[in-house]
Amino acid sequence: MEERVTGIGGIFFKTEDPRKMQDWYDRHLGLHFQGKGYNSFLWKDRETGVEGRTEF
Repeated sequence: MEERVTGIGGIFFKTEDPRKMQDWYDRHLGLHFQGKGYNSFLWKDRETGVEGRTEF
């Protein structure tokens, strides 16, 4: 089974260089901002089938 990030806790960081932080999230967690200041993705719980959206 492929391992991957399935959630991010409620910790927020202030930064003077948002682009650098976005690059870190992209490189280490595979979360792509695509030039926006936020991202959103849909997901489905494997056990319950409940769908949701996560925005960051």
